[in-house]
Formats: sequence, structure tokens, C-alpha cells
Amino acid sequence: MFGKPGKYFVFNRLLQAAVWFFILAVFYSSLLLAAPEKANYELASRWTSAKVSKLVFDLAVDPNWLKTGERFWYSYETPQGKNWYLVDPVSRLKKPLFDNARMAAELTRILLTPYDAQHLPITKIKFVKNDTAIQFEIEVPLDNKVSVDGQVLKVKELEKRFLDKEKEKEKEQDTETNKTREEKPAEPEKKTKTLGFEYELASGKLSLIKGYEPKPKRPRWASISPDQRWVVFARGHNLFIMDAENYAKALKKADDKTIQEIQLTTDGEEHYSFARRLREDEKKELQKAEKDRKDFRTPSVMIFWSQDSKKFACIRQDERKVGDLWVINSLSQPRPTLESYKYGMPGEENQPQPEILIFDVGTKSRVKVKAEKFKDPTYNIFTAPRKAVVEDPDEPPPARWLSETSDKLYFGRQTRDLHGYEVCVADTASGEVRVLISEWLNTYVEYQPLRLLSGGREMIWWSERDGWGHYYLYDSNGQLKNQITRGEFNCQGVVNVDEKNRILYFMACGREKGEDPYYTHLYRIRLDGSELKLLTPGNFNHSVSMADSASYFVVNYSRVDTAPKAELYDSTGRRLLELETTDVSRLLEAGFKYPESFTVKAADGITDLYGVMYKPFDFDPNQKYPIIAYVYPGPQTESVSKSFSPRNQNVALAQLGFIVIEVGNRGGSPMRSKWYHNYGYGNLRDYGLADKKYAIEQLAARHTFIDLNRVGIYGHSGGGFMTAAALLVYPDFFKVGVASAGNHENNIYNRWWSEKHHGVKEVVDKDGNIKFEYSIDKNSELAKNLKGRLLLATGDMDDNVHPANTLRLAAALIKAGKRFDFFIFPGQRHGFGDMNDYWFWIRADYFARYLLGDFSQTVDLIELQREWEQSGTKKSSR
Repeated sequence: MFGKPGKYFVFNRLLQAAVWFFILAVFYSSLLLAAPEKANYELASRWTSAKVSKLVFDLAVDPNWLKTGERFWYSYETPQGKNWYLVDPVSRLKKPLFDNARMAAELTRILLTPYDAQHLPITKIKFVKNDTAIQFEIEVPLDNKVSVDGQVLKVKELEKRFLDKEKEKEKEQDTETNKTREEKPAEPEKKTKTLGFEYELASGKLSLIKGYEPKPKRPRWASISPDQRWVVFARGHNLFIMDAENYAKALKKADDKTIQEIQLTTDGEEHYSFARRLREDEKKELQKAEKDRKDFRTPSVMIFWSQDSKKFACIRQDERKVGDLWVINSLSQPRPTLESYKYGMPGEENQPQPEILIFDVGTKSRVKVKAEKFKDPTYNIFTAPRKAVVEDPDEPPPARWLSETSDKLYFGRQTRDLHGYEVCVADTASGEVRVLISEWLNTYVEYQPLRLLSGGREMIWWSERDGWGHYYLYDSNGQLKNQITRGEFNCQGVVNVDEKNRILYFMACGREKGEDPYYTHLYRIRLDGSELKLLTPGNFNHSVSMADSASYFVVNYSRVDTAPKAELYDSTGRRLLELETTDVSRLLEAGFKYPESFTVKAADGITDLYGVMYKPFDFDPNQKYPIIAYVYPGPQTESVSKSFSPRNQNVALAQLGFIVIEVGNRGGSPMRSKWYHNYGYGNLRDYGLADKKYAIEQLAARHTFIDLNRVGIYGHSGGGFMTAAALLVYPDFFKVGVASAGNHENNIYNRWWSEKHHGVKEVVDKDGNIKFEYSIDKNSELAKNLKGRLLLATGDMDDNVHPANTLRLAAALIKAGKRFDFFIFPGQRHGFGDMNDYWFWIRADYFARYLLGDFSQTVDLIELQREWEQSGTKKSSR
């Protein structure tokens, strides 16, 4: 019984040992494959937006078209410094605007401060003298010396030396006026002065502009007429106007007692005002300019000028019955302050009531447009397209109404449920209205700017009436002449119209087979719908800037996995010049790897979804990684990158040891069919979740390095709302979520967005009275479902998505007995402002802790503090 063991016994023991060894080996191997050993904070910190900005610079050419000829200039910065170029499309020549080395030498000679070709502090370039010379500015310390006409002077002496008599007289008058004032605290003494220079393009001569004074910055309150003879603004709640002479006085001294102003209205009042709503800090800044006067000048509601400057229009909102909303500025000194504002919520009876008013500058009279037709409507005024040539870069042109004459005002009006939209024209003398075009849908009507041709004899109008966004040609009476574009693609915007040759230039997406349907291209087509031609071929995302003549255009194009390029084309689609290719050499040398595009199916198994995947730059295909989805549900955009964007925060987040993806969902974007865009209509909480889940499942099936048991999700605003919904609707799939500034309760989000994308029901009783009914699912209703780790965040002064959205979800989670995390940003609005970098690392910590099991536990945010120190942005308060 206790004898020597038999051979079968030994064999069994050995077999058992081998089996256990195999089991343990598999177990420990799975542990090793389950997660990276550590969250790679060091690698992530090397790829923040601030760090990437030192490796790659300009990503696009922004042409500045000149008034003479077809020429343009642009600046472009690379790791070798900034250069300025002048391009002549006619001769197909690109040349430096000036020689950087020579310019540096000349500036050193004049300013007695060393400069080199790579570091020229030139700002505000402006072409002058019929585009034969340029002027620019350089800011220098007041205590510096400069060389002028063979003399060496201190900068502070320049003004005294070159002031003309008129300026001296003005200065004396100012001094006398100030003597009679109560003594006020002195303004901080300036330590620098802006000097002006002129450079002649032909001769290369550089000279200091004697007595140069920078053009005063346009005050926020000024709405200037196209002919620059009149300026409209608000005082209190009413409209005022002044002429150019008095405006010039106001620029020099806002509280000059000799300024003459004409009051245009007397019926403005709080919440039925001609003044734009301002925050308290904005009010204080404007009030300070007028020495604390109570009824200081403020920006008016949006002003739309007639092109001849004889009249202007505005839309005033009556918000007196609209409900109030509040946020508290806890950081206000010396006491926290309450900020109150009007905020219409979905389904509420009392909504803003708009009216369109037209003012005659000559007679100072006004006419109300007879636009009333729908209950609780919205109005918009159509404006003239912006010109490529800007007369004065320091004075951007005002909004001008569409008609070339001042007797007609084109505007749109829409029903509250947004199912109906009408293009109208008003007689500006009588206010009478005529309907030109009507659009109706059972979801919602969207529109693009109306375009007039031949002085108003024809109109180009965009519509989704056949399920795709296309252009239609109408006559002046609203009679359809023909459909211009057609097919299963979406037109995104008019770029230009060559009226002489009757050619429309427009951007569109989704037409080219085998491409991501979100990639935009430039096309041309005749107004009769014939001869459609692609002008920017290539499997890339394109943007263009076209000359006013429509003869030439600059195109910038890239994908997430290619370096951007900029080229010059003529109107036939012939490439004339290669302008720039973004220098990514230092980026690649530092270890950057391009993200990868992918395509998956939606949960219906039919619809294609397009996405981008970011991997760690130390990626190991034999490793298992958690996957994090960055989400935004739309419907106005899907927030999936289409162009090269190395400063994207998802690049840095992936470096901690994650696979990070962006992917679309049905209902997410207006750049596909109307069916795709409106997929979530009536189900605003859940419509995109099944697609996100199925997309991740498909990626995990394709790639063994994705761990489907560790799925994270995050987003901001609508993305914050979707993140929380994902954890509550699919609690066994999404394990960790970070939801910031989410509209979790769309019944208390703003009326326009919530009613538009979810739908509101118009109900008419037997007496003809109209009411609107609204009902929507909320995240808080599913609080009991939470299983994963959820971090909620909000800014305490968010006046877009009110903090109540997040607090109500938090209250529901508490009542459901759930553990979750909560973060509040003091003094921050919807975007978190200058605390955004801080938020990146808090979010990164959360994913590292619950998806990797390893996270930074130091009190100091070392990576962020190091970046502050390196960039020189660290504040004493920090």
C-alpha cells in the first residue's frame, strides 16, 4: 500500500503538473497582455497641442487678394521661420514680398536692435499706393533708441519731434479739459510704442513713417455704414447715430463732451431692447471708457446696412415674458455676483418675439416690416456675399443687406417647429411683404444664404426638397426656372458666380465615388444645370479662396494622414502653381505617426460610417489596449477629423496607452443625405448609441490589439450628453465615461436647438389657438442603470448648457445610490476657457485609473506645470 509509486501514477502526476503549468502560463500571459505596465504620462506630455505647435507651424495658405490685378500675398511659417510672398497668377510667378535678410538688416539699422531673417516681428501688413508699397507695424520699448535721418533719438521723443501743429493743438485742448475734471486714478503708463514702416516693392527702400499713429481699434459699440459716414450704437436700451466727424472724436476720447449724437428710438426697454446683451465684465470695460457714465455706449443688436448706406435694418426681440435663468460668478471681487439672462426653453409658452425694423438715415424715421404670419417665428435677414478683396484690413466691412438698392429687404421667416420656411422681400418704404419661395418638411427645413443675380432679376436658392442639398434658379417673382445641381451629393456653399458667363462655383461633398463622403471639393456648373465639372480632384478634403473675378482660386487640401498642400488654379481647373507643402519633418523626427482612417457599418448593417483611429506612438501589435471613443452626436456635426490636425488632443490622449477613435453615427451630420441627417429626429437621447457600440465591436473583431472589455467614452456638450447616455443605455459595454458640460436634460436646454433636432408638436384647438407640446427622454431617467465609472464636469457659469443639466443628473445618481465623480470649474463658461489644459490631464487621469489601473497620484499636475514653465505662461496665481 505504501510501496513504490507505479509508472501510471508518476505519469498522471506529470500530466497534472503540465496542465497546471499550461493554465498558469496562459493566466499570467493574459495578465501581461491585459494592459500596458504603466500609463505613459511622459509620452503623452510630449504631444500636447502646445508642444506640437513648436514642431509644425502653418497648415494652410490664407491669401490676401489685392485691389489691383489678380494678385495676392500671404505669409507662411515653417520650422525655418516666417516668410511673406507675393503671387501673380497671370504670370504664374511667386516671389518673396521682401528679402528677409535685407529686411532684418534694415530694421536693425533703424531700430538699433538686432534682428535676423528668421525672427522678424512684423505685424499688420497693408498694401498702399495702388499696391506698389506696403506698410507694417513693429512694437518696440519706449526706452529704446532709433536712428532717424542720421540722428539717434529715444522712441518716446519721436512723437514730440514729429507731431504736427494740429496734433499739438489737440493735445493742448485735451490737457485743458483734463484740468477741469475730478482727479481720477492715472492710467498705467505704456512701456512700448508701435512704429510704422513703409517698404517700396520696386526699389526695396524701407523708411520709418514719421509721426505714425496706429489706427485706433474700432470700439465694440460701433456699427459703421458702408460709406463710413455714419455710426450706429446703443445707449441704455435705445439706438443712437453719429456722423464720421463725431465718431473721430469718440475714437480719441470716448467721453468728449463736444460729441453730438442723434437718438433714433425712445421705446427701448429692458428685455425689449436695441442693445445687445452683455456680460458684467464686458459692461465694466465699456463703461470705463466713458468715465463710469451710467448710460455708456454699447453694441446694438445686429445692424444690416443697405449697400448705399441710406438705410439700415435690425431684428429686435421682445423677451419680456421669457423666463429668467441665472449663474453665479463666485470669483467676482469683492463679492460673488448674480448674472441673470433670458432663456427660452423647449415647450414653454413664452418665447422671444422678433420684429424687423428699417431705419432711414436721412429722415431718422423707421418702418416695421409686416412679417407676422407664424406663431413664435424666427427671422433672418439675407446679406450680400463678402468680397475677397478687403478695402481696409483694419476695418472689416459691415453686414450689408442683399439688395443693391435700399428699397428692398430680403429676409426669411420660419415656423416655430421649423417645418416651414419662406423667402420674403419687404418694401422698405411701406413694410409690405411678398413671399417668393416656400419650403416645407416634416422634420425641419434648413437653408443657405440667398443669392441675387442681375440686380435681382434672378435668384439662386439652396434646398433639400429632394433629400439632398442642391441649388435652384428662380426668377425675381419666385418662379422656378430650373434645378441647377442634382444627384446623390450635397452642395455646401456658393463660392462665386460668374454672371457674365452664367457659371456657378460651389463646394460639395459626397459625389466622388470611393472617397470619404465628407471630403469637400470645388465644382463649376452652368446655371442651366449643364457642364458640371470637378475643379479640385484628389482623395482629400479641400477648402478654397477665390478671387472676386472668379478667374483664380487657392486650394488647401489634406487628410488626417497627409501633410497639407496649397496650390493655385485657374477657373477651368488648371493647376498653375504649387504654393506650399506643410513641413512635417520635425514632427516625424520626433516620432509622430499619422492616425488611420477606417470605415465600418452602422447598426443597420447597411449605412457606412467613417472614422479615425489614434494609436500610441510606441504601439505594440501584440499588446492589448483599451479603446476610448471621442463622441459628438450631432446633428449639426459629427466631430470626426477630416483634415490634418496634429494638435488634436486625441493624439496626446492615445499616448498614455489607449486606442482612441472618432466615428460618425446616423443622424450625426448634415453633410450626408437628409435621411442620414434627420435619423435621430424624435429620439434625441439614444439615436447614435447603437452605431457607436457596433462600430467599436467591428474594430475589435478586426484588430486583436483592441480589448473589448475595456471601453471608454468621452465628449463635451452634446458629446457629454451622449457619453452619459452611453453608460446608462449600454451599462455592460461602456465601462468608463467622462461627460463634460453635457445637455443631459434637453427639456431645460435652449428651445431652438432642442425643438429643432428632437421635434415639437404644434397643436391647434377648436378655437384656432396654437400651442406647442414637447416631450423628450432624459439621462436622469436611467440613473439606476449605471454600472461603470462616470465623471461629470461643468463650468459654474455656463450660460449655454446651464449647470443644472449636470446637477440634475448628479441628483438622480445620488438618489439611485450610485458612486460617480463630479468636477466643477469655477468662473468658467461652456468651453472651460483657460482651464481646458488642466481638464485634459484630469480626464486623462480618469481613464488611466479605470482603464489601465495606473495613474498619476501626485498632488502636482507635473506635466501641466512643466508646460507652463517652458512656455512662460505660468501665472503667480497658479
